[in-house]
Amino acid sequence: MSESPSAATILREHAEDAYAAELAALAANDERLRPPQWRLSPWAVTTYLLGGTLPDGTEISPKYLGSRRLMEVAVASLATDRALLLLGVPGTAKTWVSEHLAAAVSGDSTLVVQGTAGTPEESLRYGWNYARLLAEGPTPAALVPSPVMRAMERGAIVRVEELTRIPADVQDSLITILSEKHLPIPELDSEVLARQGFNVIATANNRDKGVNDLSSALKRRFNTVVLPLPDTLEQEVEIVRTRVEALGRSLELPADLEHLAEIERVVRVFRELRSGVTADQRTTIKSPSATLSTAEAISVMTNGVALAAHFGDGVVRAEDVAAGLVGAIVKDPVQDRIVWQEYLETVVKDRREWADLYRACRELA
Repeated sequence: MSESPSAATILREHAEDAYAAELAALAANDERLRPPQWRLSPWAVTTYLLGGTLPDGTEISPKYLGSRRLMEVAVASLATDRALLLLGVPGTAKTWVSEHLAAAVSGDSTLVVQGTAGTPEESLRYGWNYARLLAEGPTPAALVPSPVMRAMERGAIVRVEELTRIPADVQDSLITILSEKHLPIPELDSEVLARQGFNVIATANNRDKGVNDLSSALKRRFNTVVLPLPDTLEQEVEIVRTRVEALGRSLELPADLEHLAEIERVVRVFRELRSGVTADQRTTIKSPSATLSTAEAISVMTNGVALAAHFGDGVVRAEDVAAGLVGAIVKDPVQDRIVWQEYLETVVKDRREWADLYRACRELA
């Protein structure tokens, strides 16, 4: 039997493990009212998400850079009997926020149902160990609980990722659970009753193809919080820098990102192509089919850091980010390539300080 991996060899720790010290410090300093089964008060959960300084001087790092009120609304929803739906375009940190909310509230972010077009009803309700089912018939020992059932039994948070990718008839399996707070098991003439502290955090976006709209009955059982794209260039640059630094450390990629100008250029390109106008509002440009989210900017920069570390001198330059930039923007080889070429020639070419980026992108073309 292989040994358990140490924290140093794990590519990405669960939130409750990676930030265990911060969660412990918050619990020690938290004297506010806590809902039943919550590890922290709603105030402490929000502080964990947004960062701050505790009375004992402990610094809590921000996990989400954005509106405080938005996070307060999300946390307050979980403190009621209403489930929470985090809605937004791809790359707006929906999964990231849901993981950290579950870690702060329940101390466990691992109760997850990943939504896909093939997600079966068993993933939301329960399944069976068919070997035992054939040998013993329907018994409690033969039943295989879903993450939702385990969360109900423990009084914990369960996460349902990409809810709108799950077929509509499977989605509606949640209706009884969310409204009645119990899960019938007719084969055993039994049911699971949710303990205090149980709730559901679902994420969904409306940009991907193949989206299954939620039924009105299911929508009514969620409080919806829309996570927007970052308001300002500076905010988005900081998000990208922070995440690329964290990824760089886990992948052991050496790079100084404190003053990395390439981040600002990548983010500016994405923001201009998303909005359809340059930052100075003087030039209207076409937008590509790609979402060009913050998450994709993080991916472009992480790839650039890897190229610089393994095939360069460790300094990220225009040629290191150019390939990732083109790959993120040109998803449709015909229409998106036309949009990208027009942007290169009408915007990037005219910025003297971007001459190196223009050359690098033209060489790829």
